[in-house]
Amino acid sequence: MITSYSRTLSEREAKALSSLSYAGKTIFTTNDLKEFTNNPKNLLDWLVRKKWIQKIKNGTYLIAPLNAGTNGTDNYTLHSFILASVLVEPYYIAYASALNYHGLTDQTPSATYVATTKPRNSKTILNTKIRFVTIPPHKMFGTEETEIENRKINIASKEKTLIDCIDHPEHCGGIEEVAKALYFAKNDIDQTKLVDFAQKIRNKTVLKRLGYLTEILCIENAVETLSTLPLSSGYSLLDCSLKKRGPIVEKWKLVINVTIEPSKWIT
Repeated sequence: MITSYSRTLSEREAKALSSLSYAGKTIFTTNDLKEFTNNPKNLLDWLVRKKWIQKIKNGTYLIAPLNAGTNGTDNYTLHSFILASVLVEPYYIAYASALNYHGLTDQTPSATYVATTKPRNSKTILNTKIRFVTIPPHKMFGTEETEIENRKINIASKEKTLIDCIDHPEHCGGIEEVAKALYFAKNDIDQTKLVDFAQKIRNKTVLKRLGYLTEILCIENAVETLSTLPLSSGYSLLDCSLKKRGPIVEKWKLVINVTIEPSKWIT
């Protein structure tokens, strides 16, 4: 049975929304309306004014469900990962958001982090802040599909999430948060894949940071392999968001500008 959208809507508007909902198109495009009207723009304008739909990006809209109440899209939101998935292509959910999704942190991100090869400004839709991080094409790997509210979403795997966060700790709360995640995930991750991803990302600083962290966290298989890999001659910061001062660990060519103390995490 087709859902009734008769309240405040013309017959044409109600038919369009009912048909789209029945087809499972809670997110739809302008082209989806062409079977209902020769002037989709006019129909879209009225549906937006009446708060039955919300514009997500040019040509893409979200239908507010009946239970959103009389204020329609003002009272409705959608899972942030679904919103992110329709805003840009290619993409994957990354950094703090992926860390949280995989249960590797108890911190709730202030925004949904999306990795993409296309520069995009951060934006807020339906009270949800989406933050885009532009990465080069060679870093678009290590993802997996998950299903949220019947939609398939691309998200970084546990191993790729950790490597991405080591690459850019500023997008996940700092290197100490990454270290905690690595420590508590060490029995659940593929250490070989972790090291492979660290090499594939093409950032020698990632190898240095991962080497140091796996050593102090006693992740033996990974640190054994990392110890054999060539490192760049310059010294890198353990956390790029902090000041450039601290002791140097010569083995990893790393300036330890933040103290990592696993004993503090164990209760």
